[in-house]
Amino acid sequence: MRALLAVGLAALLAACGRGGPEPAPMLTDDPAAMQECRAEARNSQQVRDVQRTAWNENLYRTDIVNRNLREAEANAELDCLRRRGVVRGGGVEQVRPPALF
Repeated sequence: MRALLAVGLAALLAACGRGGPEPAPMLTDDPAAMQECRAEARNSQQVRDVQRTAWNENLYRTDIVNRNLREAEANAELDCLRRRGVVRGGGVEQVRPPALF
């Protein structure tokens, strides 16, 4: 009975893991292009617009801004890589976690 309880408990703990698998990294033959696009993305107009909306005294708003900032950086980096021909367009949009509002 204890062995069955231990196995059941282990199965429950395994089911309580993280929300999903790690996202696959973008692979490219040109790491210099990746670094340049990442730097360009950090300085893009999209990212600067999101940074202007930051309000550090409101933790809830800060969480939303951080999420929007990560999304803007990822979109800008992907746009740069597409312009350079490193990755092709298309695909599926990343699943977004539900918002609190």
